[in-house]
Amino acid sequence: MMKWGVIVVDIQGDFTEWKQGNLAVPGSDEGYVKSAEAATRMLRELGLPVFGTQDWHPPDHISFATRHPGKKPFETTMVYGKKQDLWPPHCVQGTENARLLIDNDLFLAVVKKAHDRDADSYSGFQRGGEMDALLRMNGVQKVIVYGLATDYCVKATALDLLAAGYQTTVIEGLCRCVSVDTTAAVLDEMSRRGIRIVSALDGILEELRRDIPET
Repeated sequence: MMKWGVIVVDIQGDFTEWKQGNLAVPGSDEGYVKSAEAATRMLRELGLPVFGTQDWHPPDHISFATRHPGKKPFETTMVYGKKQDLWPPHCVQGTENARLLIDNDLFLAVVKKAHDRDADSYSGFQRGGEMDALLRMNGVQKVIVYGLATDYCVKATALDLLAAGYQTTVIEGLCRCVSVDTTAAVLDEMSRRGIRIVSALDGILEELRRDIPET
């Protein structure tokens, strides 16, 4: 029987309307954060290993529009021959709004990402990286993913997990999308690639309870 694990993606102040973040995702009010925390607590109480990811940018990160003279947030530019989306400064290391808003005691570990000033990284998972090692150490083969934001870090993390051989499920109702107009297309793309999309945690609770051995 394959073991489940959980990755909660980037639920940090700067991504939420609740904390008036610099890059607040639509629909990320206090109610959203509390519902994500309640689901995380339920999964932890079921015995699943829960991991978090955390954007942890230096003040002059490559994705910040302030680093590119003449450029504004939400524009794009070319960096090292690749298109780079530009954002307002957010989740800067050591700042209040870089903190995770979910009770940190629920996480076995938190993987920090995008901490190299010259490299962007939406995904919290890299094959052979820290999160991969944590999942393998805990015997995880099936992963539940949710958090912020559906069309960027959730999608990138889920696709990388799938490519590495993990059975991957995204809980749509525990995510929010930067571009609300593209939510359906993003979910459809993930589904077509082989990621299971469920609307709420209730949709897989029975399966989880069946897969978790009684102690």
